[in-house]
Parts: sequence; C-alpha cells; structure tokens
Amino acid sequence: MIISQTKLFVGGLNWQMRGNDLREEFSPYGEIVFARVNLDRETKRSKGFGFVEFANAEDAAKAKAEMDWKEVRGRAIKVDFAKEDPTKMYNKAERAEAPEAKEEAKEEVKEEVKDEAEEDETVVDENAF
Repeated sequence: MIISQTKLFVGGLNWQMRGNDLREEFSPYGEIVFARVNLDRETKRSKGFGFVEFANAEDAAKAKAEMDWKEVRGRAIKVDFAKEDPTKMYNKAERAEAPEAKEEAKEEVKEEVKDEAEEDETVVDENAF
C-alpha cells in the first residue's frame, strides 16, 4: 500500500453529505482537486465515507490535523491519509487508456473489412461497426 500525501480518507460522515458538502467543509485548508462521497451503487445512498484530494501535501496535512475528530453536521469525522493500492492505480490508468485503444482497434478492423469488401465487391454496412 502507498500512503498518499495529498489524498485524505474521511469517515463517519453524515449520511446526507455529498461531494460538494465535503468540498465546502475542507476548502478553507487549501485548493481541492476533488472531493467525493462514496455511494452505494444500487441505492445511491451514502456509505458514510469519502475522499478529498488537495493540490499539495502541506494543505492536506493541515486539513488532516484540524479536521480529524471534528464534529461535522452532528458527527465526529475521522480523517486520515488515504492508502492506495499501486496495482489498482496501474489498472485504473490502464482502463483510462483502454477506450482509445479499443477505438483505434475498431477503426483498423473497419478498414480491413472495407478493403476485403472492395476486393470481393461486397457492400459494407457502416452501421455494423
């Protein structure tokens, strides 16, 4: 596991909080890159935790020190530096590149099919791709 210097885990959140609320609570400590409250995929209800990423490590450390165990909307929140699995980080980066690679491969196949169709004098439906 890698411990992030800029990304914070925030637990014990009020169930009504969303990413914008989290951003609002942490914005006094510095520039925020993103703030997210994790939601259940099926019910879309908060899971009671989220993440805040700061533009620099100093702001993240200051926010952690001042917000850890602070009461926010009636609940004492727990703030710690986020732990990230390097294999997941790699897979995430790989998935981000995948759509481009898929589109490129699709175009190559499309061209090959067109070339073969021209040789065989076959009509190709463009909507098939």
